[in-house]
Amino acid sequence: MTTISPQGRTELLRPDGSPVRVLVVDDEQSITELLSMALRYEGWQIRSAADGRGAVRAAREFRPDAVVLDMMLPDMDGLSVLGRLRREQQDMPVLFLTARDAVENRIAGLTAGGDDYVTKPFSLEEVVARLRGLIRRSGAADRRPESVLVVGDLTLDEDSHDVNRAGVDIHLTATEFELLRYLMRNPRRVLSKAQILDRVWSYDFGGRANVVELYISYLRRKIDAGREPMIHTRRGAGYLIKPAVA
Repeated sequence: MTTISPQGRTELLRPDGSPVRVLVVDDEQSITELLSMALRYEGWQIRSAADGRGAVRAAREFRPDAVVLDMMLPDMDGLSVLGRLRREQQDMPVLFLTARDAVENRIAGLTAGGDDYVTKPFSLEEVVARLRGLIRRSGAADRRPESVLVVGDLTLDEDSHDVNRAGVDIHLTATEFELLRYLMRNPRRVLSKAQILDRVWSYDFGGRANVVELYISYLRRKIDAGREPMIHTRRGAGYLIKPAVA
């Protein structure tokens, strides 16, 4: 699935409207942290592993849509990991990370069924761009219905009024739903109390700001309770919703 972010880039989503999942496998913690941060910024769910056995185990549990896989791991090489991953998910695209001078590794990886590679040191923009291309071509993401709004792991269907976060259904009142819909139509944008009153309640500001605060607190209990927060307050300015930072 695809949708347009506030920055104008196309965001990829699974056909069910949930975030794309990517597994990052590298034994260098600094690399996994850097890649995970960049890919989470895309709104994707990320899991990481530091060795081959951990990668196979994580793939079985996480069911990723794509894998970023280092060719050299402490317990087995990337080709062996690829073989095990493909036994679980045949069509899952794999992007290899290789040393700049390891031409034979790159050839071997592609010959063995790897879909693409980048060489270290790499640019984050290149990794993201290549992954996006692989995920699109694999069919893991497709165009979403216009009625579905998605921010991070939160989805809202404007037709069915279904709301879901990370696979868990969330039941909202009619007013809570309208407030959440307005926030999700404007992700990462600060909305003032006056704007919210006008769009959700359709009456003038008139000293009724407390109703906005009240319903924001209701939403937080249902959307953010026990999870990384998505709804944020900008003191003196208003409220916004954005993907949670894991």
